Amino acid sequence: MAFPTFKPRTDSGPIAPPLSLVMAVRRLLRPLVRLLLSFSVQYPYLANLLKLTYVEVATREFPLDDRPQTDSRVSLLTGIHRQDVKRLRGEMMADASPPPVVSLGAQLVSRWLGEAVYQDAKGRPRPLPRQATQGGEASFERLVQTVNKDIRPRVVLDEWLRLGVAELDRQDRVVLRTEAFVPVHGVEEKLFYFGKVIHDHLAASEHNLTAGQPPMLDQCVYFDQLTEQSAEQLADYARSLAGEAMQALNRRALALQQADATKPDATHRTNFGLYFYRVDEAPIRKSLP
Repeated sequence: MAFPTFKPRTDSGPIAPPLSLVMAVRRLLRPLVRLLLSFSVQYPYLANLLKLTYVEVATREFPLDDRPQTDSRVSLLTGIHRQDVKRLRGEMMADASPPPVVSLGAQLVSRWLGEAVYQDAKGRPRPLPRQATQGGEASFERLVQTVNKDIRPRVVLDEWLRLGVAELDRQDRVVLRTEAFVPVHGVEEKLFYFGKVIHDHLAASEHNLTAGQPPMLDQCVYFDQLTEQSAEQLADYARSLAGEAMQALNRRALALQQADATKPDATHRTNFGLYFYRVDEAPIRKSLP
């Protein structure tokens, strides 16, 4: 298969990227394009978005030490016409704020997973009585009030039930359905996490590929030539290991965050993620020419 000859520009002139980079980018773009097509996002829209993103990244992350970033320099770095650069720099915007249920929900789940009062003897998130009159400190009502006293716990519960984050058991207790706050329903909330998680994973990989120091954790365990039953066993096992790891790290992070609350240099953020992917490759092989 023939690949187009790419000639991005740098300060030293146009160069062709390594074929290995082109192949890697082409591969990671496939699921992204599949997602965009499923939302009826056509190529012209993505092309405009990509052009804007090139200008944003060049402006913010490739400045000169002693001079302000100019339209001409951004044009040189990106290969985008200077008039377009000037227009696009005026359209640059800050990242969108998370949906309200995500911001509040992430804090609630962090406490539910990280504080002993909300856990059972094995350190797992325990089912919580809905009201403080039933469960005292270890109740869903009290959990919500520790994070935000202006929002009624019932409103949060109804939204969580709608999104599939929580459910009610036979004793009318609130049960956390997911070990990390990823809604089962709610497209807006899912897309927020999609952007946040994939961005940070790509950023960690980019950091390592460009010799950033210290290297960031980026590992996987890859196996093929497995039966469907074996893949299912690995999925179940990975899910159990992931739950233990996420809960342990959440407890440690929450304790450190509380200890750092008054420190002026508490400006860093971290993100530890886990995923498991499985696919039957037989149909893919049959579709290849």
